[in-house]
Amino acid sequence: MKRLSIPKRTLGLLIVIAPLLALFIYVGLRSGPLAPVAVAVAGVESRAVAPSLFGIGTVEARYTYKIGPTFAGRLQRLDVDVGEQVKAGQLLGEMDPVDLDDRVRAQEAAFRRAEATLREAQARHSYAQTQANRYEQLFAARLTSEESLTTRRQELQIADAALSAAREDITRTLSEHAALVAQRNSLRLVSPVDGVITARRADPGTTVVAGESVVEVIDPGSLWINVRFDQISATGLATGLPAHIALRSHNGQVLQGHVLRVEPVADTVTEEILAKVAFSQQPERVPPVGELAEVTLDMPPLPAGPVVPNAALQRQGDKVGVWHIVDGDLYFTPIKLGAYDLDGHVQVLGGVGEGDTIVVYSEKSLTARSRIKVLETIPGVSR
Repeated sequence: MKRLSIPKRTLGLLIVIAPLLALFIYVGLRSGPLAPVAVAVAGVESRAVAPSLFGIGTVEARYTYKIGPTFAGRLQRLDVDVGEQVKAGQLLGEMDPVDLDDRVRAQEAAFRRAEATLREAQARHSYAQTQANRYEQLFAARLTSEESLTTRRQELQIADAALSAAREDITRTLSEHAALVAQRNSLRLVSPVDGVITARRADPGTTVVAGESVVEVIDPGSLWINVRFDQISATGLATGLPAHIALRSHNGQVLQGHVLRVEPVADTVTEEILAKVAFSQQPERVPPVGELAEVTLDMPPLPAGPVVPNAALQRQGDKVGVWHIVDGDLYFTPIKLGAYDLDGHVQVLGGVGEGDTIVVYSEKSLTARSRIKVLETIPGVSR
């Protein structure tokens, strides 16, 4: 049998290439595309989930007082500006009364005349009454004629009518005076509450129509948060739920509050539910109206059940599930999700059970054929 001879040069090349090929295969299996994927795993545990709702809202005033005249006129003066603190009953400004002061004085003079007329009518009535009584006695004693008695009775009736007219006149005069005084007082712009000026709609010299606001005042004690929550996650939203409020201007300070009211009408455009969240205690530093706030609501805790970390959830097509490790093999298992909390725990209603091992981190995307290497800790995360 003839032996196959290999040239020395070819043999030398094989000796050099063989280790390189082995090294290439080793590197490919250890750190190349065929290398196992590093993963971190965790066990499905049973625990109670305390769901939370998170929403963004704005600071609003529950009560806004728009102060202006009830009669058209020209603004004579305005003594306050935006941001100033005012007290209940404080005079903020005044409309030009035009001739109202003169009309009030004229009505006061008319009232004095009506009083004088009333006193004169009372005196005439008293005299007529005395005369009528006297002639009644004289007629009874046959000392005067019936004609004279009839005349005195007619005089008494005339005096009664004059007295009634005088009383009606003074009542009318009082009513007209009170109406003018009320109209004059309505030109005085007075704050109804202790509050803060938030808007100044006119300046002195401006003509203001009836019902138009000149200034706006809010009560700082009536501030609340108008919060929007996603309709999908708003199950269980109800009045009285405790809330944690983080105002943008308070450097991360969390204030306590509660849901005061859930609006019966939702926003059909943004698909959000609106709620009013009140402060349990008013902030020492009053936030400006319109400031953004982050609101977290504590929902009632649910019974203990299987939960998985939110980081373990993966999507394959239209299914949401987890990578499930069974006897070292990797399987994608669709799961049915329940409630979740803000700590990253998601309730599992079906698919995996307590004690199952799942992947919570992988250095790259996994497939059912992926080889895996379990890590003790997630890279870059300190324990």
